[in-house]
Amino acid sequence: MKHDSVLARSFAHHQQKRLRYGAFACCLLLPLYFCTVLRPSLNLLVFSKVVTKNLEPICNVLEPRTNFCEINRDVRVDGKSSTVSIVSSQMDVLAGNSPWTIRPYARKEDKRPMNHTRAWSVKPVIGDQEIPRCSRNHSVPAILFSNGGYTGNHFHEFTDIVVPLYITSRKYDGEVQFLISDLRTWWVAKFQAILKGLSNYEFLDIDKEAVHCFPSITVGLKRHPKDLTIDPSKHSYSMKDFREFLRNTYSLKRTNAIRIRDGQRKKPRLLIISRWRTRCFTNLRQITKMARTLGYKVTVEEADRNMSRIAQVVNSCDVLMGVHGAGLTNILFLPENSIFIQILPIGGFEWIATNYFGVPSRGMNLNYLEYKVSKEESTLKNDPHTTPIRGWEGFKSTFLNAQNIKLNVNRFRPTLLKALELLHY
Repeated sequence: MKHDSVLARSFAHHQQKRLRYGAFACCLLLPLYFCTVLRPSLNLLVFSKVVTKNLEPICNVLEPRTNFCEINRDVRVDGKSSTVSIVSSQMDVLAGNSPWTIRPYARKEDKRPMNHTRAWSVKPVIGDQEIPRCSRNHSVPAILFSNGGYTGNHFHEFTDIVVPLYITSRKYDGEVQFLISDLRTWWVAKFQAILKGLSNYEFLDIDKEAVHCFPSITVGLKRHPKDLTIDPSKHSYSMKDFREFLRNTYSLKRTNAIRIRDGQRKKPRLLIISRWRTRCFTNLRQITKMARTLGYKVTVEEADRNMSRIAQVVNSCDVLMGVHGAGLTNILFLPENSIFIQILPIGGFEWIATNYFGVPSRGMNLNYLEYKVSKEESTLKNDPHTTPIRGWEGFKSTFLNAQNIKLNVNRFRPTLLKALELLHY
C-alpha cells in the first residue's frame, strides 16, 4: 500500500510538470500561429472592407438621362484609342470597379443622338506594362464631353451640353480643363464666351490627342431629368444662378423687365422671334402693326449663331413671342419678370411645348402665356387629323416641317393685352 501511494504521488508530480511545460509551449505557439496564419487573412479582410467602403462606384449609370464617371485619382486619357485609364491596384478590381463604356452626351434615352456620339472606355489598369505613359501632365481636373448628338439644334445645344456643362464644372471656379470629343469648331466659336467663363484653360480636341494625364476627371456631364432645369438641392446651383452667369458672360445690363404705371409713356419692348424655313409667320407686318397700336415698341429677330448679339437683343426686351421651336431657347437671356408667349401650331404640341419651354420658363422667373392657333390660322392644306401620323418622323414631317402660321390678329390681340397687364404694377 505504501509503495502504491508513493508511486501515485510520483506520477501525479510528473504529469503536473508535463502539463506546465505544455501550457508554456502553447502560449509561445499561439501568437506565432496568429501572426503567420490568421493575421494576413484578417488584414486582407479588413483592407477589403476599407477599400470597398472608400471606393464608391466610379460610374453612375442610374440617372434617367445621362451616364457619367467621376474619377478622383490618377488618370490617363488616350484620345486616339478613346480610353480613360485609371491607375489602380489589385484591390480596385476586387472592389468591383471593372471597365465601363460611356458616350459622354447627356441624352442617353434617345438612340439617335447617342449613335452620333463617340464611345469611351473607362477602365482600371494595373502594372507598369499596362499603364499608358504621359505625353503631357496637367495639374487641374478634367471634364470630358461630346459635341455629337443633336449639336446644331440650338435647344439641344443648351439642354444637352451647355446647362449640363455648367452643372458639372461650376464647382471648380475655372480651374478645370475641358476635353471635347466629336468636336465641331463652329460650336466652339458659337459658345466661346461660355467656355471661357467656365474654364481658365484652352479646351483640347481630345480625339486627336496622345496621352494626357490628370489628377482627376469627370467623363460625361451631369444634368437634371427635365430640360433647361437645374435642381439646387442636388447640384448646389439653380437656373437663377445660371442666368446670372449668362448675364455676366455677355455683359447684359437688364436684370428685371420694365414695370408700367398707368399714364406712363415709356413703351415695353416686344421681340418677335421669326423663322424663315418652317412655322413662319406669313403676316408678320400685320402682327407688328397691331402690336404697335397697343403701345409696344416692336423688334423682329431670327436666332442665329451670334450669341453675343442675340443675347443683347433678347435682354433688351420685356415680352418675347414666337412659334414653338429651338429659337425660343433664347428666353434664357430675358430679364426676370418678363413675359414669354409661346405659339403652338396645330398638331398636338401641348406636351413638348409645356415640357421644353413652358415649365422651364417658370423656373426662370418668367411669366408664361400660351396661344394655340386654330385650324384656320395654319397653312396645312388638309386636316391632319384625318390622316394617320406614325411616330416622331411622321409628326415632324407633317406638323413641324410642313406648316406656317397666319395669325388672326384680332384673336391674338387679347394675349398681347394680357402681357401688358402683367407688366403693370
